[in-house]
Amino acid sequence: MGRAVIDHPPSFQPLSLASLGWSDFFEVQREPHEADLAPMRIATLHRSRLTALSEAGSVELTLAIHASTSDFTVGDWVLVDPRTQTVHRRLSRRTVMERRTEGSRTLQAAAANVDTLFIVTSCNADFNPARLERYMALANQGGTIPVILLTKADTTADLGTYQRQASELQRGLDVVTLNPRLSAAADALAPWCGLGQTVALVGSSGVGKSTLVNTLVGPGQAQAQLTGGIREHDAKGRHTTTSRSLHAIADGGWVIDTPGMRTLHVSGAAEGIETLFAEIIERAPLCRYRDCTHTSEPGCAVQAAVADGSLAPERLIRWRKLFDENRTNTPTPAGPRSHRRPRR
Repeated sequence: MGRAVIDHPPSFQPLSLASLGWSDFFEVQREPHEADLAPMRIATLHRSRLTALSEAGSVELTLAIHASTSDFTVGDWVLVDPRTQTVHRRLSRRTVMERRTEGSRTLQAAAANVDTLFIVTSCNADFNPARLERYMALANQGGTIPVILLTKADTTADLGTYQRQASELQRGLDVVTLNPRLSAAADALAPWCGLGQTVALVGSSGVGKSTLVNTLVGPGQAQAQLTGGIREHDAKGRHTTTSRSLHAIADGGWVIDTPGMRTLHVSGAAEGIETLFAEIIERAPLCRYRDCTHTSEPGCAVQAAVADGSLAPERLIRWRKLFDENRTNTPTPAGPRSHRRPRR
């Protein structure tokens, strides 16, 4: 039998399902015979156990026979037998962030039912457009809105360049400059952190993710996130977050911190890449050949845009690298090879 987990302050107030992020998307998935099962949201995930948040508080869950913690991720909604705290089933995810780790060809769910992905980077050597684009492809593919957060602005005399480069990575992309240690950071992010909203943080170690989690959660939290510094010579940090977890934001909403990831491989992210590089995808139909690779073919509209300066050449290089990597890592059904032919 499961047991309540006493890891919240004595002043803990009962939560409503709506404040936890429950919506009609999940409600319609409940079958009539499941009316007695309690909806709960996965808050922490360890190798052999799960904890979840319910209307009554934090609960340690019991898995059914043959079930595995690998079937779940932080942010998931599950239906639970309230008498035994046994998980009956996981509900379909509204959004999901999936990534492929080094040496694996399968996708791993990093977080579920996230509304906004805060991609944190510093205004120093950590700022890497190619890596930021990988995070955005992950967010786009999973249905999550990406937002770039720039930290350590006081370390540069050219903040405008960082802001411009970040904003040019994707159409309509929001870019916010903040100091994770100041309460003003929570105010700046308030539009994405309302009641029932869920945000997740990704980025390299040492850019201020855990510090920002602490700021968003506010004073009186049950357990603060550990924080660490960076090596000054290369701006690389130490991993201070070792597992994902769901934290309540002081003024409403939820935040999921994730371990720092040095390498992020893309797989199954074709639509996310198309959204990210919309200016390339929109020009492709104007090319002479249907299967133009935008390298050396005559009549290539994409290469013409590079030639006239309306498309940055490094942008095309990064698109090709992500496109090729995604194609290599994504299984596709075998079929006849197409022959190149011009458009009619």
